[in-house]
Amino acid sequence: MYLNDQETAVDMLYYEAAAKTIVRLIRSTPAVPLTIGVHGDWGAGKSSVLKMASSELKQDDKALCIWFNGWTFEGFEDAKTVVIETIVEELRRAKPTSTKVAEAAKKVLKRVDWLKLARKSGGLAFTAMSGIPTPDQFQSLAQGVQALFGKAKEDFSFDKLKELAEDAGDYLKDAEKEGNHIPEHMHKFRKEFEELIAAADVEQLVVIVDDLDRCLPETAIATLEAIRLFLSVPQTAFVVGADEVMIEYAVRKHFPDLPPSMGPVPYARNYLEKLIQVPFRIPALGLAETRIYVTLLLAEVAKGANNSEFKKLLEGARNELKRPWLSRGLDMMSVSQIFSGNVPEKFVEPISISTQITPILTEGTRGNPRQIKRFLNSMSLRYQVAQERGFADDISMPVLAKIMLAESFAPNFYSQIARLAVTAPDGKPAALVQLEKSVSPPPTKERTKAKDADKMDEVDPDVAEWLRSDWTVSWAAIAPPLGNVDLRPYVFATRDKRSYLGGLAAASHLQGIVDRLIGPRMKLAGMDQEITKLSGTEPEQVFDALAVTIQTSEDLSREPKGLHGLLLVVQKHGMLQRRLYEFLVGLPTDKIGAWISNFGTIFTDGPVAAEFNSLVQSWATQSENAKLRGAATGLTKLLKGK
Repeated sequence: MYLNDQETAVDMLYYEAAAKTIVRLIRSTPAVPLTIGVHGDWGAGKSSVLKMASSELKQDDKALCIWFNGWTFEGFEDAKTVVIETIVEELRRAKPTSTKVAEAAKKVLKRVDWLKLARKSGGLAFTAMSGIPTPDQFQSLAQGVQALFGKAKEDFSFDKLKELAEDAGDYLKDAEKEGNHIPEHMHKFRKEFEELIAAADVEQLVVIVDDLDRCLPETAIATLEAIRLFLSVPQTAFVVGADEVMIEYAVRKHFPDLPPSMGPVPYARNYLEKLIQVPFRIPALGLAETRIYVTLLLAEVAKGANNSEFKKLLEGARNELKRPWLSRGLDMMSVSQIFSGNVPEKFVEPISISTQITPILTEGTRGNPRQIKRFLNSMSLRYQVAQERGFADDISMPVLAKIMLAESFAPNFYSQIARLAVTAPDGKPAALVQLEKSVSPPPTKERTKAKDADKMDEVDPDVAEWLRSDWTVSWAAIAPPLGNVDLRPYVFATRDKRSYLGGLAAASHLQGIVDRLIGPRMKLAGMDQEITKLSGTEPEQVFDALAVTIQTSEDLSREPKGLHGLLLVVQKHGMLQRRLYEFLVGLPTDKIGAWISNFGTIFTDGPVAAEFNSLVQSWATQSENAKLRGAATGLTKLLKGK
């Protein structure tokens, strides 16, 4: 089994409804410029919605739909002109034999060349030159002329450069006749682009921009600035898929001198709102939606996407997704109704696993489809390894799923279970048996678990600690019970706990980075560039791995391993400041040491910095931890002096 991590070909979440709504909005006013934002967290399904919208638009002969992936052009020197050139090229490709289109495209591209030349020259005057540029000017000038005339770098000599510089001077003389001001060129660019659309005989040009939130701030802003050029061009529509938080971070990074806000809305959010006329956010999956999604994913693996029974299940799921607030998900009863009382045998286990793991999986992944897929892929991979090694008969998928929930979302608790299972003679930890008895029947909200545990002198110390955790109590209460299960095969199957990235671990190169960030502080000096290059969700994954390492340290009164690595990651990826603050809030106040003073200069984001200041003040006034109080008092003085 492998669940593709890319946009899905089978719509299991009824995103088709969102895609059709977007298309209907675009086509309802073809003459009016429009920009739609499809927002959502990484892995929420933005690309799937955009792909469905693109497929729908391509069936319309009156519209030309162009797909632009910002991440593909990461590292290009000027992403803005790449966007424009891509659009022009696609219009030419749509009408390859049209002379009118070719001529109109040539005019637009000449305008783009002017933009390139202005950018490359860095203010150098390209008049007909009486002399030869200095060696220091050679590189910049050569690149500028190359953009205009398509000459290869190795073809340049000083003599040729003089000749080409004179040609460039002639070009700019023509430009001066039109006006030297940027707004004037932008106005003419829009006019010439309108003429290109008219020549191509396209009723509406729709450009779909995906993966913008994976780009470095410079590329993201350049792409958005290119889109801004088209905002007043009739017959154009842009659909931009991006996480708003990442774009706001890119704006703050690109425009560092902007004040944090004026009024209730930050400047970074204002920038995005002025660009995006119609925002559409893909919400996280709720409990019923997650249950439906997990069941469908596992059922597709069991039967195949083209199987008639799977298609019937998918149709039934769509009916459930129309009103998810009324649905129980694809449980045994609802699936039985879909198949008139005869549930296909191969759907029984997917329904069972989904029912068991959905509550915690929903909470742990925050309803993120991609994270859910990764969990299921990891679970399947472990089972297949067990098959290859010959102990699959000792592995039950529901038990494996439950163990992996602990591994992925409560790694410290998982480590305790694994240690107890390995040391128990039969692989059955007595403490786990006691935990399950303590939570059966399932606890109510009124029950005070901690007090109950304190009254039971015979309770194992580990169990007493576990009963104080709502997450652990919820985990122990879900089926199947594990008290009478030999857990040693499961510990062996999940024994890659050297991986600090947990059950949802990404590429192995991240593990190597985490290992070094946990190592001696002196080795961090050469990692700045490597950490800066982390993209997409890689910074978050590395952050989470380091946070878990610190949280599970045996003695938090001493400076924990990974602390300075964590600070380096946040320093290079400022959007993690909020996550760092939440991490600090979650630390046990009675156990933190004076090392907390290392966080004095890390918070530069205004709102987060203010919240951190309040947290430090609360540490400085608490009475249960003298070391923390002293460190916080000193930190307060430092922060006031900033």
